[in-house]
Amino acid sequence: MRFQDAARDARAVVYAGIQADPLVARVATLLAEATRAERWMARAVMNGERTDPGTWRRIFPSLFGKGSAGALRERAERLLAAALEVANRGEQARSQYRGAVVEELTAQLLARRGGPVRRERRVLFDGVTAEIHPYDVTVEAQARPGVYDCKWGARGINADVLNQLDDARAHAADEEIDLAVAIVVFDARRSAKIRLERSTARHDNTRLVGLEDIDALGEAHP
Repeated sequence: MRFQDAARDARAVVYAGIQADPLVARVATLLAEATRAERWMARAVMNGERTDPGTWRRIFPSLFGKGSAGALRERAERLLAAALEVANRGEQARSQYRGAVVEELTAQLLARRGGPVRRERRVLFDGVTAEIHPYDVTVEAQARPGVYDCKWGARGINADVLNQLDDARAHAADEEIDLAVAIVVFDARRSAKIRLERSTARHDNTRLVGLEDIDALGEAHP
């Protein structure tokens, strides 16, 4: 088993520009240190349905009300401002920025374990046709490598993604390599679980990481 950079087609070049936007790293860094409530707030804001900050302060009084601690309120304000920047990018760009944010957040959390964390990489096996689409995030550690697909919402989960993850796991097992495979969804775990249960694709050995337990990415595998 070996890792390889993805081909640089036109789509990849455009998306790489979004990934490189400092806004993506800024939002992901804020999310990496955020509380669960702050992450739910940021998700709601980045959906782009309301762009008035005052409205969001009223919707989340525990984050912005007088009873919240000053330092925590300041952090929530920074996250709100950054999330609004994403929301104001326009519908098509907003969708791409949200995906890039989830990927960057996943990469930052995984990097806490140590070991090389890479983006947009394919996994190759001898005698097996390579998958066309690369994995969003890879952990290329010799002891426990892993591949991660990242989604903004549960609706992004589809059979192609699940089959690709399971195929990689199975091919790695053929080479006696314990490859961790996971799908990270910045949405309610319950919603993602329901989506998985309705899928006929293989996913029994694919780890599901929802918004509620995303911090676990920075911990060692169970």
